[in-house]
Amino acid sequence: MPSADATVDLLRALIREGCVNDGTRESGQEIRNVRVLQRFLADAVAAGRVETQVLESAPGRASLIARVRGTDPDAPALGLLGHIDVVPVDPEGWSRNPFGGDLIDGEIWGRGAVDMLYLTAAFAAVLREVALAPEPPRGDLVLLAVADEEAGGEFGIHWLVREHPEAVRVTEALSESGGMRMGEHVAIEVAEKGSAGRRLVIRGRPGHASIPYGAQSAAYRVGEVLHRLGEVMPAAQLGELWGAFVAARIDDPALAERLLDPVRLDAALPQLGGIAGYAHAVSRITMSPTVLRAGATHNVIPAVGTIDLDIRTLPGTSDAEVDELIRAVLGDLADGIEIQYLRGWAATSSSAETPLFAAIERAVEAVSGSPVVPIMAAGGSDARVLRELGIPAYGYGVLGPGWTYERYREGVHGHDERIDVESIELSLAALRRIVADRIG
Repeated sequence: MPSADATVDLLRALIREGCVNDGTRESGQEIRNVRVLQRFLADAVAAGRVETQVLESAPGRASLIARVRGTDPDAPALGLLGHIDVVPVDPEGWSRNPFGGDLIDGEIWGRGAVDMLYLTAAFAAVLREVALAPEPPRGDLVLLAVADEEAGGEFGIHWLVREHPEAVRVTEALSESGGMRMGEHVAIEVAEKGSAGRRLVIRGRPGHASIPYGAQSAAYRVGEVLHRLGEVMPAAQLGELWGAFVAARIDDPALAERLLDPVRLDAALPQLGGIAGYAHAVSRITMSPTVLRAGATHNVIPAVGTIDLDIRTLPGTSDAEVDELIRAVLGDLADGIEIQYLRGWAATSSSAETPLFAAIERAVEAVSGSPVVPIMAAGGSDARVLRELGIPAYGYGVLGPGWTYERYREGVHGHDERIDVESIELSLAALRRIVADRIG
């Protein structure tokens, strides 16, 4: 069996391309990382064992689809969904070059090392191994190395499933947001919250700024609304995954009992330390004001102000329920405030009772010695697009024993992002088992 060296080298090469996605059409330029992956897979392609397609949604916004054909058309087609773009960096916050891909003391440094280039590299490495094996697999193995995940996927997975559905055809998939340690368990993501962005339009009465008496500044009203949003917390709604999270992470029986009670949960959050933010997020709908606007020139009292809200929803939450919750939070301030819709999507989930999830459980426990706990992700990923098509998709990974959820979150989009070789080795070992189990 090949060592992890090739995967580490591939990861370092992907980091060095610096495919930074700032949300603009011209950013990302993922074609550079597509070329890295093409070079990595070149021998398997030359041997006729891998079919590849480079699909470009806009100049430079490229995704690579690599498929190893199986021998049994009735076998699963397992997708390995990894993105090849990364978020921007503030170089002043880094101890090393964020695009150097340095290997120091068993750790690979660089933007995207954790999110999620290490997994994309592992996916490509296992696909290459399967392609070059003496016997072909029963089912298809498909690498989906996609653009634009960090800005919502419009130039990546959304465009691919809309414009090239046959190229991305899979029946089940692995992606990101798994592998962190929850107590003695390894977390595997089976669900993620939805997004229901809203803009609150707040109107006042304009006037000359030198004579404020009689005017009604929209800026003041924006402040009142912000104060209300900061004072009121949506109530806890504990879903089916909550109990498993508490059982895996909380050792204190008394604290666990409080966390299982939606009435007492919020008072117990401060006792959770670094995991409190995650616990708060996945136990309710959250509302975060992100963009504020009021006024255009310094000597005019603004007549209109706006507040953009990043709202993350739980499974089953409707748009009408979101609007009702906003009005309830605002109370008497809600009158006269217009609610406009921004981009959003529904929460998604995959059953933990599928053959793929069972294969993940077996592989992770065999490699790490730890059982799996299914969790919900507070943020979003490309996996939701596959789930919306009815395809079971799970956030995968097997990080080393020191990788708590808190450590994982610090690395994702943070300064000095890095991944250790041990975690890459564990993820590779379990991934090989899953692939053999499902399509071998």
